[in-house]
Amino acid sequence: NAAKESDSKFNGIASSVGAGLANVAKISAAAIAAGTVAVGAFMLSSIKSYAEYEQLVGGVDTLFKQSSDTIQQYAQNAYKTAGLSANEYMSTVTSFSASLLQGLGGDTAKAADIGNMAVTDMADNANKMGTSMEMIQNAYQGFAKDNYTMLDNLKLGYGGTAGEMARLINDSGVMGDSMKVTAETVNSIPFDKQIEAIHKIQTEMGITGTTAKEAAGTISGSWSSLTASWDNVKTAIASGNDD
Repeated sequence: NAAKESDSKFNGIASSVGAGLANVAKISAAAIAAGTVAVGAFMLSSIKSYAEYEQLVGGVDTLFKQSSDTIQQYAQNAYKTAGLSANEYMSTVTSFSASLLQGLGGDTAKAADIGNMAVTDMADNANKMGTSMEMIQNAYQGFAKDNYTMLDNLKLGYGGTAGEMARLINDSGVMGDSMKVTAETVNSIPFDKQIEAIHKIQTEMGITGTTAKEAAGTISGSWSSLTASWDNVKTAIASGNDD
């Protein structure tokens, strides 16, 4: 009887183990299948990201010529300075660079620096004032075309009119004390000077540098930086050129 009882228990344990192994095999197979799908989706996303990167670099090359490498370096660091991926950065800076270069007489080196300042100012404003980056981008693109109706998007205390942009420029002092800009003359102020004026006002208000500080010291800022950095990783994997 004891032998029969032991044999019965052994058979029961073996049956349970067999069923367990079968379930493990099923789970493993499902996990492998899910993993394969996830890897495939990631690689597709990576390829799309790199294709976009190539196209954006082409645009940067065309606009900034010998200063293209400078813009690309700014783009690679934008995850911590502006909370943007390299692709997002290049897309933003090229959206207004033609007007910027025109006002600077084609000086690509200066345009690269001022363009970088503009994108960083946009990100700082978005982080500090809570306005969407898209609305701020639209405002800057409007300024490049002498359209100031979206100046109030920046929430700096200036309304959306030519007269208010003139007041902002005067308050910033970028044109010097000898010149007083008016609604009638504001269109003659180069776009780079408008960018500098906004930068000065934001600095006075304590907005400048907000994104970099948040990336280093807050959860939300760190998350934005991480998200942008991850987008860069996806691009790099498809390129095959980066470690």
